[in-house]
Amino acid sequence: MTSSPALLDRAGIAALIPHQGTMCLLAALLAWDRTRITCRAVPPSAPGHPLRRDGQVSALAGVEYGLQAAALHGALAGAAPRAPGFLAALDDVMFHASPLTGEIVVSATRLLDDPRGLVYGFALATEGGAPLVAGRAVIVLPATGAAA
Repeated sequence: MTSSPALLDRAGIAALIPHQGTMCLLAALLAWDRTRITCRAVPPSAPGHPLRRDGQVSALAGVEYGLQAAALHGALAGAAPRAPGFLAALDDVMFHASPLTGEIVVSATRLLDDPRGLVYGFALATEGGAPLVAGRAVIVLPATGAAA
C-alpha cells in the first residue's frame, strides 16, 4: 500500500470526487493501492460540518464518509475515467458508536469491479482503531456506449 503522512490534502481530494465545498468530508489521503484506500476524515467538530444536526454528527453520516472514500479510490485506481456512480444498496451496515466524535480514519476496499458497477466495503474507526461504522455499498455505474 502506498503510504505517506498525506498524499493528497482536501483540495486535491475535491478535485477528484464530485463532493465539493463543505460536503467534501475527507481531509487527507493517507494510503492507497489497487484495492484499498485509507483517509483521514474532516472531524465532526469542524466548523460548518454539513451533516451536523443539533450539535452532533450521527453515525449514519459514516456511510457518506465511506462512500466518499470509495469515490476517491475509484478516481485514483480507475484505468479510464468513469462518470460518477450512484448508490444502489447498502448491506451489513453496523453502527458501533453514535454520535461520531474525534479524529476519524476512513477505509474502503473494492470487493467487486464490473463495467456495470462496484461493490466496496467501508469502515470508520478512531485513530486508536476502535470501530465506529462499517458496511458494504453497491454502486451502479452509468451505461457507456450504444444501447444493446
